[in-house]
Amino acid sequence: MEPVSTEHVTASRRFNRYFTRRIGVLDDHYLGQNRPLGEARLLFEIGDGTSLRELRSRLGLDAGYLSRMAKALEAQGMVRLSAHPRDSRLRMIELTPAGRVEVKEQNRRAGAVVAGLLEGLSEPQRAELTRAMATAQRLLRLAGITVDHVDGAAPDALACLDAYAADIDERFPEGFDKSDLVRPEEVSGDSGAFFVAREEGRPVGCGALRRLEPGVGEIRHVWVHPDARRLGLARRLLDALEREAAARDMTVVRLDTHAALTEAQAMYRACGYTEIPRYDDNVYAAHWFEKRLPGGLVIRRDQDC
Repeated sequence: MEPVSTEHVTASRRFNRYFTRRIGVLDDHYLGQNRPLGEARLLFEIGDGTSLRELRSRLGLDAGYLSRMAKALEAQGMVRLSAHPRDSRLRMIELTPAGRVEVKEQNRRAGAVVAGLLEGLSEPQRAELTRAMATAQRLLRLAGITVDHVDGAAPDALACLDAYAADIDERFPEGFDKSDLVRPEEVSGDSGAFFVAREEGRPVGCGALRRLEPGVGEIRHVWVHPDARRLGLARRLLDALEREAAARDMTVVRLDTHAALTEAQAMYRACGYTEIPRYDDNVYAAHWFEKRLPGGLVIRRDQDC
């Protein structure tokens, strides 16, 4: 992985300082209301009601800090706290009528602030800014996703494989039999490796590597959750698998794919894979690919692999 340059760090910090100042994040009366950003954001995130555990996971908040904010909002009449009707260990939080009124006003004021920021731009400039922000959000989401090497029998690995099987069962005209998934022992230890991608602690992708023969590995089950697609995550998973193969002294990696997975075929070709004759008896495969891994492999992590 390439080191992050000082130039990139400085540019990101400069933008953060400018934007947070312009939208008033540092003001104790965010959007002119009588509360700081933390409480305002919590009210917004509660929505139609949720658990404190879900909010803690979604927002990455310390349990004690979240509890103090929730109790403060409860004392102000903005929220209502209760036990989950079927699980007393879960604390639920919902907006009161007064809380809903405040969130509605918060949304109105936030919209007015943004409209005011954009007034000084022409329509083409606004469109350019909107595209730039969409790109920034996509890349920041991708940057925030971790790709971890886990045991093939780990709960997140098995959950990803189940989700992968359900996904392709819908996409393949002939369906998919889960018995054709790799076995945990094939992608663990000396036999192979399994990688899980997580976004804010939630598994959103996976990929497996198994050894076919000395010096030859096979990549299997590269999958990304529908919510995390079009971020570039599949290429990150492929990158991790190739690096792992190189670290295991594999000089060649192979893979196959179904005729319906045209986007996967395009990605493999863009990442340096060449189509080869059939090398296995996978009944679902219609295309077979191979990539040679040179010594001291350095893989580009950009749009073109």
